[in-house]
Amino acid sequence: MRNQILCFLFLSLFVASSYAQLKQNFYQNTCPNVESIVKAAVTKKFQQTFVTIPGTLRLFFHDCFVRGCDASVILANANAEKDHPDDISLAGDGFDTVIKAKAALDSNPSCKNQVSCADILALATRDVVALSGGPSYSVELGRRDGRISTKASVQNKLPHPEFKLDQLNNMFASHGLSQTDMIALSGAHTLGFSHCGKFSSRIYAKSGIDPTLNRQYALQLRQMCPKNVDPRIAINMDPTTPQTFDNAYFKNLQQGKGLFVSDQILFTDNRSKPVVNMFASNSTAFNQAFVTAITKLGRVGVLTGNQGEIRRDCTQIN
Repeated sequence: MRNQILCFLFLSLFVASSYAQLKQNFYQNTCPNVESIVKAAVTKKFQQTFVTIPGTLRLFFHDCFVRGCDASVILANANAEKDHPDDISLAGDGFDTVIKAKAALDSNPSCKNQVSCADILALATRDVVALSGGPSYSVELGRRDGRISTKASVQNKLPHPEFKLDQLNNMFASHGLSQTDMIALSGAHTLGFSHCGKFSSRIYAKSGIDPTLNRQYALQLRQMCPKNVDPRIAINMDPTTPQTFDNAYFKNLQQGKGLFVSDQILFTDNRSKPVVNMFASNSTAFNQAFVTAITKLGRVGVLTGNQGEIRRDCTQIN
């Protein structure tokens, strides 16, 4: 028991010392215009397709939860993270956003090969949140890129649509994130879309429609997702304002319009319901909690100093 405690303390100190090396002005001497260059590239990509926004946001979450925020999810190899079933639905526009921002930085002589892909993804995530009407916030920088990306590392590391509250809390707690952090980050489901197969059991169960699901909404879902529907068909996660980062997600939960079990459980479980109600009635509280949570998410498992590298190509190991 004593050894376990010492091991935990050592790990905590190691993690704390890693993200303590992150700072907002990390590139002031090597690439002082990093933020404006990335923002311009992200904005240009967004003007081409809205999928840039949910694709980039989801990519950041999936990256950080698996091996830490090290851009390993972008690596391409015969056994890569991105090819795991839990990652296969990641939108290509999220990857392309990072690649385009990397190219924009590399076209600037002072920035060429100076900024990690992990930091580019963190900055791009902030920018897509702001572009969709959400809060802008300061991003801590100084991450290094990982060299390892495997399918096996993804297994059991990402929340699933059928998760209940304890499963969600345990998974987020393993990364130092609280229940409030988890609920705030779940609010990102105000953007983006899901494939019908991810929630079909809620509308086509043998026992009928999931009783926690708004019946009228469920019937609409059945129309959009008939049985044996093309698996490529996707619908908006937020049926009200799907292209705006706002607190409508929480208002939807109050009405039984959470698409996944893992969404609706936040309202049906009395332990999380008060926070949902607070975020639904106070968009400022939600925005502040989201900024706190995504800043903490950006510190998960970071590599700093000589622990990683700055990849010259975000998809390949140097």
